[in-house]
Amino acid sequence: MLTVSQVTKAFGGRTLFEDASLQINPGDRIGLIGPNGAGKSTLFSLILGDNAPDEGTVSLQRGRTIGFLPQETAPSGEETVLQLATSISPAMAAAYATMREFPDEHCAEHHEASSVFLEHDGYNLEAKAKRILAGLAFRDSDHHRPARTMSGGWIMRAHLARLLVMEPDLLMLDEPTNHLDLETLGWFQAHLSEYPGALLVISHDRAFLNAVCDGMVEISRQHLHRYRGNYDDYLVEKKARDEQYLAAYKNQQREIEHLQDFINRFRAKASKAAQAQERIKQLARIKRLPPPENSEATVKFRFPQPPRGGQRTMVLEHVRQAYGDHVVYEDLNITVERGQRTVLVGPNGAGKSTLLKILAGLLPLEGGTRTEGHNVSVGYFAQHRTDTLDVRRTVLEEAMDGASGVSEQSVRTVLGSFLFSGEAVFKNVGVLSGGEKSRLALVKLLLRPPNLLLLDEPTTHLDMASINALVAALAPYEGTLVFVSHDVHFIRSLATTVLHINAGRLTPYAGDYDYYLEKSGAASDRGGLVAALKNHRPAEKPAAHAADKPKLGLKEIKQQRRAEAEARKAAAAALRQSQSRHRELEQRIMALEARQRELATILESAPNNATSFPLHRELADLTEELEQANEEWNNLSASMATTA
Repeated sequence: MLTVSQVTKAFGGRTLFEDASLQINPGDRIGLIGPNGAGKSTLFSLILGDNAPDEGTVSLQRGRTIGFLPQETAPSGEETVLQLATSISPAMAAAYATMREFPDEHCAEHHEASSVFLEHDGYNLEAKAKRILAGLAFRDSDHHRPARTMSGGWIMRAHLARLLVMEPDLLMLDEPTNHLDLETLGWFQAHLSEYPGALLVISHDRAFLNAVCDGMVEISRQHLHRYRGNYDDYLVEKKARDEQYLAAYKNQQREIEHLQDFINRFRAKASKAAQAQERIKQLARIKRLPPPENSEATVKFRFPQPPRGGQRTMVLEHVRQAYGDHVVYEDLNITVERGQRTVLVGPNGAGKSTLLKILAGLLPLEGGTRTEGHNVSVGYFAQHRTDTLDVRRTVLEEAMDGASGVSEQSVRTVLGSFLFSGEAVFKNVGVLSGGEKSRLALVKLLLRPPNLLLLDEPTTHLDMASINALVAALAPYEGTLVFVSHDVHFIRSLATTVLHINAGRLTPYAGDYDYYLEKSGAASDRGGLVAALKNHRPAEKPAAHAADKPKLGLKEIKQQRRAEAEARKAAAAALRQSQSRHRELEQRIMALEARQRELATILESAPNNATSFPLHRELADLTEELEQANEEWNNLSASMATTA
């Protein structure tokens, strides 16, 4: 479907790709990985035709379509959210806009536009768009809001909805989870699991890659290296490949050293001159392997520890907090104990970031009290809170400020693991991007940690190596940690308790994230969150010794792979059938529950006589059908969770 053939591309004298090739077929689900600056966005631009390769070709099969979701910005004009979600083509967008501008069905403009609308199956398209918008947490009241009046994150969601409605043959996503809360992420992953086209995804969220990808492409040494399986499978195979490459590199270095030693010893000796010249030619013919890349994911540095505080780190009592008429919390009570590692989860807008700001003392309370414990020092980190940085200093100077007792070399080691390496540490803070400033603020916080650390989405703008470095820094942290994150791997690595927030209500779970998924499963939204998130980690496979494996010929290997492919295809078909029935049941349950509430309201005010008997009978039948539908839904959910 898409072929990248022997592509070479350089920017500013730096070669990103050299003779790189990649084939994407229908149904492929590929994660594109590599450190920041490796060329992931450049590869996207080459595929989209925004850039041309210096050498080689990028070709898309005739008639195939591509959809692309950028990482940060996407345009929005005067169209509403629903208009944006249904704008799968310029003709469709124009028809939709004309029909709204000329609502009179008898006028010529409306009639002509409605013909185009019907030609594109517009009414079914609108229904599909509404279902997808609901999955992405848009309310019905948002449908007719101008998209430009919403935040950047919600505009990105609307564009994501448009792509999911459009269903291009190749869907290209650049960090699509950045603007999704965990509940929406669960729905999105479940939706992608049955997406009919091919996927090419850039993401630093390893749990997301595990959930949606069956192949990984790593940009390394200016080439594209393909791996089978999800991200965890990639790590296993990459380790084996790296070990093989290291062995090959060492063997080549020994050969080069041996040849060079012979040349040095016998070049000037007449009896050996011919042999020395032959060794020189032999040495020149060797295509030298570049040194192995440093794949060390964790930073070799022990971060300072904070001073010990009191047992009660922070107490909020009867707190009221509102933004205008919107009340976020009413009579909020919470005690944060020393040493807790709590992740705040819940839908966007539930109040997670607001709670962090209340704990940090950044919001004046409208009611109630905030009491800090004995000897508590508070540190707050958010993506947009970088105004405390001194723009006149260099990165290194700013990181060194306040990091007493830490050597410059140690600080540079930490900066390197957070993407400030080499000459980058001498850049002026004033010229840094927003993401770079966020990373620098995070480094400063880690080098002089408080004993109450409040983090709001700390992994945004970090690549996987830096996320691992952050986990390594926080793992031995002896203070109290409260954080918000949508990165499941990061949450699993650090959280020991979970606090679910929704509509101002707090529900604590005295266990880690998997405990939360298990205990909240029965009461969670019917979006498939548990099924989508609970099984991110693949089952451990027993190690097999090479001697125990029978040696297969080429024919047997091909037959085995064909059988495995057919088994995967059959399993995927069965899963899709279950998911389809799952969605049907969801819709039916929602309709039954709505009618149940309607009947209950009618019967509350209706006289208890013969006229109300049919309503009572309908309610009884409906309740029985609802119980059966819920039972089937729960059984399907459990079955899908074990096969996901």
